[in-house]
Formats: sequence, structure tokens, C-alpha cells
Amino acid sequence: MTAIDYHGSRLPQDKRRDVLWESLWRYFFSKIVDAQDCVLDLGSGYGNFINAVRARRRIAVDMWERFPEFLMPGIEFHVGSVTDLEFIDDGAVDFAFASNLFEHLSQADFSRVLESLRRKLSHEGTLTILQPNYRYAYREYFDDFDHKSVYSHVSLADYLTANGYDVFDIQPRFMPLSVKGSLPVRPLLIRAWLASPFKPIGKQMLLRARPRR
Repeated sequence: MTAIDYHGSRLPQDKRRDVLWESLWRYFFSKIVDAQDCVLDLGSGYGNFINAVRARRRIAVDMWERFPEFLMPGIEFHVGSVTDLEFIDDGAVDFAFASNLFEHLSQADFSRVLESLRRKLSHEGTLTILQPNYRYAYREYFDDFDHKSVYSHVSLADYLTANGYDVFDIQPRFMPLSVKGSLPVRPLLIRAWLASPFKPIGKQMLLRARPRR
């Protein structure tokens, strides 16, 4: 049976993502990630987020066999499922990040990730999740044939809480849904978007949580 080419059909490489993530790093993530942190990128894909990160240690995980070729030098990588993080030492990760990942997993696998990650996070370690918010993206949500689970900012926060995490930041409309839209992807526009209190077309949510100790 021929393997499904998700990246070739649904998620081809797009240089606009580099602009987006470099801008998000500069104007948002660099303010919450310390230079001495160990950063873990779950479901790294083309590596747009982890390539933009400036930190002491960077680790990327994805089951797509080709993803290492898109990573910058110095980034550690592991080709495999995000449900198995045993290659990482316990307590090593300060900042775990997952973008557009958990809607592609079953709830059972999501729970496995959370349980495994709990041991890998440092005492002050956190998990940041960015993904479509079904409340605002319901029309487009299942245009992606690989979406398996549905979450809004309310249900995702509840699910994290039920799995032993304390949610301390919820931004229901953090970003527009995709770079594929008609909006230009430019650093100053992204900066202005992040600074604006009004985000009527925001369809991606951001939640931050830490394991309950």
C-alpha cells in the first residue's frame, strides 16, 4: 500500500511559514522562552518553529522521515511518534511546544503524550499548544482530511485539566487559521496583530499549561 503523502498534498512547503514563525519568535515566543532553556518541538514538520528558536538546547520530534533535512544545524532530532519521549532524559525540557498537532491525534494518544511529557518537563517546565479553535474554525476544520479530534479553547483547557495539567494562559483567537489565506504575511503586520486587542478573524488558539505537581 502506498503511504499517504500528507505533506505533499495538504501541507506543501511554504516560505511564508518561515516569515510567520520568525516573526512570532521575535515578537512573542522570545519573551517567554529563556536563552538557557531546553525547548522541545512536538510534531515539528518543516521545523519552522524550532528553527526560529534561540535557546541553549533545541529538540525536534516528528514521525515524518524527511523532517530532519529541514532543520537548522545544532538541532537534535528524533524520527518517531510523539507518544514516546523516552529518548529524552527526565526533567530535561523547560519549554515544550506543539503547533497544529493534537487535532491529528486520538484522545488516547494525546493523553499518552501528556503523561510522557510530565516526566520530561523540568520543575518549572511548561507546555504551549497552538492549534485550530473549532469554535471559530468549524467551517474549515475538516477540510483537513487528517483531523481526528475536535477542540475549542474550552474543551482543550478541560482536557488538559483532566489529565493533570494546570492551564494558566488561554488565548482563544491567537492567530488566523493559515498562511494560505489572502492576508499578506509580513513581520510588521504580525507584530501589529499580536499587539491588537481585537482579533475578529483569529481562528487558532494558544494555551499554556504546566503539570500539576
